[in-house]
Amino acid sequence: MASASSALRTISTSLKLPISRSPTSLHNPKLLGFKLPDSFLTPNLKFLSTSQNFSTQRNTKNITTRSFFSKKENIPPDSSRPAKVQELCVYEINERDRGSPAYLRLSQKSVNSLGDLVPFSNKIYSGDLEKRLGVTAGLCVLIQNVPEKKGDRYEAIYSFYFGDYGHVSVQGAYLTYEDTYLAVTGGSGIFEGVYGQVKLQPIVFPIKLFYTFYLKGISDLPAEILGKKPVEPSPAIEPSPAAKATEPQATIPNFTN
Repeated sequence: MASASSALRTISTSLKLPISRSPTSLHNPKLLGFKLPDSFLTPNLKFLSTSQNFSTQRNTKNITTRSFFSKKENIPPDSSRPAKVQELCVYEINERDRGSPAYLRLSQKSVNSLGDLVPFSNKIYSGDLEKRLGVTAGLCVLIQNVPEKKGDRYEAIYSFYFGDYGHVSVQGAYLTYEDTYLAVTGGSGIFEGVYGQVKLQPIVFPIKLFYTFYLKGISDLPAEILGKKPVEPSPAIEPSPAAKATEPQATIPNFTN
């Protein structure tokens, strides 16, 4: 029995492995005292290989991500849209035959107050007053009554209709006591893609107003809309008798009425 116990202690002592935190000890047979089977080493090699691949992929992704966010795209300007500014002059005249404007006192106050609405529609003529072009149609929302200037400030959204040629829409501040500019927000027909601004001059509000459009983004306008030299704005202006009577030679095709 004593000899058997001694033999077991000898075997146990010979199987003790050296303690090492270095992974290289697993690959060095001299440190182990015997050779480990390949099946024991293979999983560790696969683990190390997988870790290296993951680290490489992560670094690659980081580089790609940084490259993506730091990349600046040079977007070329849209050269297909004409940049030329075209000037178009139009008179808006209230001939008191359309029931316009309609004043809706939503504020329920005796004086013009915030929130009052003013729908309107008037006739428009070319700047030389020789042709009937169409009508305006839109809405003004009262923002502020300005008693010291005997007028009001509105926020306006409305359109100018030019028969078969299409229409132009505008939006912005509408002052009854001084000149102002509104934004041209778009259009249809020959005015599709239009942008720019329009100057509004109240000659005799709300009876006679003069507009000067500065239009971009569209092809050249037809001569019959542009007209000849505009008539200088004044309270005495009147459309030509032929235009007022909507005679064929004094209107544009299918003018909006």
